[in-house]
Amino acid sequence: MSARTDDVTLGLDLGTSGVKAVALQADGTLLAQAHAALTVSRPAPLWSEQDPADWWAATDAAVNALRAQLAPAAWARVRALAVAGQMHGAVLLDAQDQTLRPAILWNDGRAQAQCAELEVRAPNSREDTGNVAMAGFTAPKLLWVAAHEPAVFERLDRVLLPKDWLVLQLTGVASSEPSDAAGTLWLDLARRDWSDEQLKATGLQRRHMPVLHESAQVVGHLLPQWARAWGLSPAVHVAAGAGDNAAAALGLGVLHPGQGLVSLGTSGVIFLPTAQPQPHPARGVHAFCHARPHTWHQMAVHLNAASVLAWWAEVCGQPVAALLAELDAAALDPAAELPLCLPYLSGERTPHADPAASGAFLGLRASHGRADMTQAVLEGVAFALADGLDALREAGARPEALLATGGGARSGRWLQVLADVLDLPLQRPLAAEVGPALGAARLALCSLGHAEAAVMAPPAIEQVFEPRPAAARAPLLARRARFQAAWAPLRALG
Repeated sequence: MSARTDDVTLGLDLGTSGVKAVALQADGTLLAQAHAALTVSRPAPLWSEQDPADWWAATDAAVNALRAQLAPAAWARVRALAVAGQMHGAVLLDAQDQTLRPAILWNDGRAQAQCAELEVRAPNSREDTGNVAMAGFTAPKLLWVAAHEPAVFERLDRVLLPKDWLVLQLTGVASSEPSDAAGTLWLDLARRDWSDEQLKATGLQRRHMPVLHESAQVVGHLLPQWARAWGLSPAVHVAAGAGDNAAAALGLGVLHPGQGLVSLGTSGVIFLPTAQPQPHPARGVHAFCHARPHTWHQMAVHLNAASVLAWWAEVCGQPVAALLAELDAAALDPAAELPLCLPYLSGERTPHADPAASGAFLGLRASHGRADMTQAVLEGVAFALADGLDALREAGARPEALLATGGGARSGRWLQVLADVLDLPLQRPLAAEVGPALGAARLALCSLGHAEAAVMAPPAIEQVFEPRPAAARAPLLARRARFQAAWAPLRALG
């Protein structure tokens, strides 16, 4: 496929809180970006669901908003698109590709009991998949559906991940790729292919799975009705795409061992590429395929990051920006006795693998105000990420610096806390908040024949946050020690 210097591609990011869309020119210029919001349904404790129809409505709104920003000549140069998306979700389809129930999301914890059952049914699960069974992964969700909604399971014809369902709507083709499929517990990690044994453990076969491609491979073309609706050529093709974390890494040029990123989105992630599978399931480290051939990655995954700050802002009845501005104005004494926040509002993965974990504020005094508690939220998320980095280091990781991405990366205060706690420099790139969508647009450029080395170049760095000297960090690290000591006794209380 011939690449042209004036090519434009679209990147979509199907997130938990919304769909982001970007338009990218072949020279790396980000021409426009748009966003359409989504909400999460929690009909029962530990449940987290969304209606895929809402994903499509948000996608349509984001693409139309993107189109409105571009000159007609630029829009006419769109030749390809790709989708990044939230991982681990279960979209259950019947024989007519109609959804059988709302999608069960990555942060849904209802299937914890099925995790142990799954590993009994498939004793080689950790060896094959590189991961310990966790309730957020896709396979335990299917065991839960089989046990609690047998009529739905009986009608099941196909299981898709969220972004793959969106690709099905765009192209009529059921496809997936290793970076997202590795988060199902159905993929043989080393072979980058479905595992018949792991599928059988959940009562499934290959016929229930989409065809696997590498992330930049073309899976189909935009269906005529969407090409007409969006004013695009019917020749526009769609690449396989990537899971959101791998796509964010591509958006930041994090491709090779020695590089790394930390994401402060709804969830928190530390992402480190590896040259081969490098699992450490005993400590909840995720070992997945990267969104490029012959590359894998390790992740520490935390179910609570910017979502905790958003929750706190909602409780306070204030925008996040107002709380952060208030915190900056408060000029807190770092050596003061500040409260602790355990940020586990949605359970936790690395290193605890506990979907039933809950959050808490500790050490509250009458002298503490809202700013103190906002600081505790920032620190609590940082402490949880530090626990994840410790687990990665046990698995052999030795990062020297991390690129920061996600909405939380807009807060310089938060990044300084993270740099201090992780004891690593954090580099904030330009356009840090559009990582997954940008990564998807870069995959679409590669699908047109553009060279990976040129397309996936690292971004310009806006600011570097260096760890402060040890003496300055001492009060913060003392609070981290108290945070770690609080886990076991508070968890025992339920």
